[in-house]
Amino acid sequence: MLDDATIEQLAAELDRSAQTREPLRHFSQRFPTMTIDDGYRVGRAWVALQRGRGDPVIGHKIGLTSRAMQLSSQIDEPDFGTLLGSMKLVARADEELEIPVSRFLAPRVEVELAFVLKAPLSGRVTVGEVLAATEYVTPAIEIIDARIEQFDRDTKKPRKVFDTISDNAANAAIVIGEGDARYRVNPLTTDLPWCGAVLRQNGVVEETGLAAGVQGHPAIGIAWLAEKLAPWGDQLLPGQIVLAGSFTRPVAARAGDRFEADYGPLGVLRFRFI
Repeated sequence: MLDDATIEQLAAELDRSAQTREPLRHFSQRFPTMTIDDGYRVGRAWVALQRGRGDPVIGHKIGLTSRAMQLSSQIDEPDFGTLLGSMKLVARADEELEIPVSRFLAPRVEVELAFVLKAPLSGRVTVGEVLAATEYVTPAIEIIDARIEQFDRDTKKPRKVFDTISDNAANAAIVIGEGDARYRVNPLTTDLPWCGAVLRQNGVVEETGLAAGVQGHPAIGIAWLAEKLAPWGDQLLPGQIVLAGSFTRPVAARAGDRFEADYGPLGVLRFRFI
């Protein structure tokens, strides 16, 4: 395991990269013995720096939920990160949200469902308990970003999962809807695996998907996360937002790009990078 001083050093580098928008070289290359737990320790230390500046925790995200992504990352389970207040962006019904591209290094868009909790979840829980603890489920867009470069600038080797986990699971922002009753659905009366979306970029359909692509049911990841957080002394709390995982591939975004995520009966999220 990496020592505490190294963990704090890497967290500070991530913090600086997010502010300067200058990508970092792979931590896993610099520290070949790095473990997944080291990655989470770095990510948590970086979150602690941001919390120290007054940025509150508003929830969590689950990533690498598809089998294909896990195989490509050489792991056999998802990863997770922390959502902070500064990451939350609200798209209002019938309006187009404007998002400054200057917030990011290399933003990419993913289509997800978010669970908003009304009761705590801790340790080993069932899918039924997750649904009972959920106030509502809502369409959500995760904007992922990378403070650590995807391919090493010299060797061209791809980054490893340790790098992504250190980087708060590549989390950068979340877009959720407001002002349309359809944005909030009852998890007990909605067939969540069959909730789907069409993602358009500049009018072109780039991705389609069903929430069943997230391990068969999006609540499965929430249950997994509750158990994974317990050894760190954390739990899922009432009022928190939990991103269940993407059911589309990431779509790269640039200044001027317009996106429309059409969830059918659950409403539409519209946003533009400026």
